[in-house]
Amino acid sequence: MTVPEAESLQARPAPARRAQWRTQAPVVAVVAAGGALGATARYALTLAWPTPLGGFPWVTFWTNVVGCAVIGVFMVLITDVWAAHRLVRPFFGTGVLGGFTTFSTYAVDIRRLVDTGHPRTGLAYLAATLFAALAAVWLASVAARLALTRRQR
Repeated sequence: MTVPEAESLQARPAPARRAQWRTQAPVVAVVAAGGALGATARYALTLAWPTPLGGFPWVTFWTNVVGCAVIGVFMVLITDVWAAHRLVRPFFGTGVLGGFTTFSTYAVDIRRLVDTGHPRTGLAYLAATLFAALAAVWLASVAARLALTRRQR
């Protein structure tokens, strides 16, 4: 925090800070609730289909790819079609989908593959996830926009 920022916080009266917290508290709460749901769903998938030692982490790979595709469709819907409540995007986009997709598990999986003597699998997983996730979000958003355009004709 810079000195001017710190001074502005000190100069701001307590009621203004409380009012700001009241507007942000619901956002924090829905992100936390959505994140708990998304992370629980992801964890359930990893329990249902565990990855063998040294194996390609398919569950985390497909979780991230599917989650990115859903993010692509969701963003098109809430920006182009639907005037959503102000808490929908933080709940579903940041919370649920942010908790469902996972950079941390992806990074741990890569590290585990390298540490257990499977660096090629780790490198393939690193590149495949990056490419597939980016392709999924782009293709899903393009497909959603095309579907909306055709529907409006």
